[in-house]
Amino acid sequence: MKRIAVLALQGAFAEHEQMLRSVGADVFEVRQLADWQQPKDGLVLPGGESTVQMKLLKDTGLLTPIREDIMHGLPVFGTCAGMILLSESHLATMDIDVCRNAYGRQLGSFYTCADMEDVGSEVPMTFIRAPYIREVRTDACRVLATVDGRIVAARQYNQLVTAFHPELNDDTRVHRYFLSMI
Repeated sequence: MKRIAVLALQGAFAEHEQMLRSVGADVFEVRQLADWQQPKDGLVLPGGESTVQMKLLKDTGLLTPIREDIMHGLPVFGTCAGMILLSESHLATMDIDVCRNAYGRQLGSFYTCADMEDVGSEVPMTFIRAPYIREVRTDACRVLATVDGRIVAARQYNQLVTAFHPELNDDTRVHRYFLSMI
């Protein structure tokens, strides 16, 4: 059984935990440095407010150890704000340039289905004040999905990001895909 740490400082962490448990993962929450020091096979950075999450990562002393572990190969899955955190402007572990709040305010939130490479066809995608990837800056980073010509999912080595929230739907394929990366 794979043991997954879920950053639980702010955002949609409970929904990720529920989805991961439904596909057979052991899950624990990371709120402080002592939590991070537990054994783990992967990490989920949930959606929420990236600015708040970044501040809390710094304040709790989690920023450097999380970044170092990702840089040393710890598999990580970032959704929405989690994708922003992994981008070049924050943790800088993934070679992507992200456009924040690209789909507008809360009223600009929407749902669609699209194909996602390595995952399947008609993957449900819920976008909430979502970003998108403006640019992939290395060949090591593969685009996995686009919606309306915008990159909404990508993978670079052991890092997976989505602009949408797969944890808010019943489809488990994206979480299963993340677990298969471990």
